[in-house]
Amino acid sequence: MKLIIRTYNLQLKHPFTISRGATRTVIPSVIVELQEHGFSGYGEATENVYYNKTAKQLVQELIEKREIVEVSSGRTPKAYWNYLLPHFDKNMFLLCALDEAYHDLYTKIKGVKLYEYWGLKLEKLPQTNYTIGIDSIENMVAKMNETPWPIYKIKLGTKRDLEIVTELRKHTNSIFRIDANCGWTVDETIKYSYEFKKLGVEFIEQPLPATNWKDAKKVFKGSCLPIIADESCIVETDINKCHNHFHGVNIKLMKCGGLTPAKRMIAKAKLLGLKTMVGCMTESSVGISAIAHLTPMLDYVDMDGVLLLKNDTAKGVKIEHGNVQFPNINGTGVKLNENEETNYS
Repeated sequence: MKLIIRTYNLQLKHPFTISRGATRTVIPSVIVELQEHGFSGYGEATENVYYNKTAKQLVQELIEKREIVEVSSGRTPKAYWNYLLPHFDKNMFLLCALDEAYHDLYTKIKGVKLYEYWGLKLEKLPQTNYTIGIDSIENMVAKMNETPWPIYKIKLGTKRDLEIVTELRKHTNSIFRIDANCGWTVDETIKYSYEFKKLGVEFIEQPLPATNWKDAKKVFKGSCLPIIADESCIVETDINKCHNHFHGVNIKLMKCGGLTPAKRMIAKAKLLGLKTMVGCMTESSVGISAIAHLTPMLDYVDMDGVLLLKNDTAKGVKIEHGNVQFPNINGTGVKLNENEETNYS
């Protein structure tokens, strides 16, 4: 098996701001390709300041561990993930990219789509939201008008959050989801939950800092809207922690280490009565297409990362007005574009 590493600069359509991060206009992305028997599988990890991951670091580690990655295949995706884990247990982003790529490669060799390999059917799939980053109210309204959508995720964590949602509601009847990205207090969250319920908000995502479990319990009991964990739900062991502290969990592949652990997290969350959601970082069609194959298992999905981009790394699943459309290509459905790239082979 051969590893090829590519880097891209993902250009955002609009500057993107959240409560705990600087405004971004470009997101570096690392695309891994695993080649064998004339087939190629693709996976993705993007740079993320919050989780201290840079494209340069990701590429360097892949180069250093090339011989480990390129071990003869034949393993199932689960077995390959278990093999990689001791070598990448400090870097879930790379483990995710390799896990996605191997799932893609393995199922292409098998001649099936990934969801078919898992025994899933494309029935009653959740619609994805479209994210509106923090901006002036005028610009946030303009972004909604530019992209009419059935569900919007509104990024908040400002001094004008209630004003923002009140004004946005005047311009659409779409469902709102609120993501505070750790930007609120307990009192703010509980107060906002009652106000936002009147404004057609479906749920609130991660209102408090990630490790504030004591106050999360207070919000869990006091909020009149469901509270979904994001930064508090990173790896598999966090699912049990979220039980009775959140009403649901937002699982992200790069945080947990890929599709293999994400499937286990979804199953565990369902057993505990938690709502299940998979979210994305700012990713191209490579990462988004991998996420799409999990949608038959989910209550909610946030896979709009590719919709926020000017450029893309690949062709894959398409999203039309919130609905995912799968291409007639095996694996995750990805075919790489011939964009400008830096290639480490």
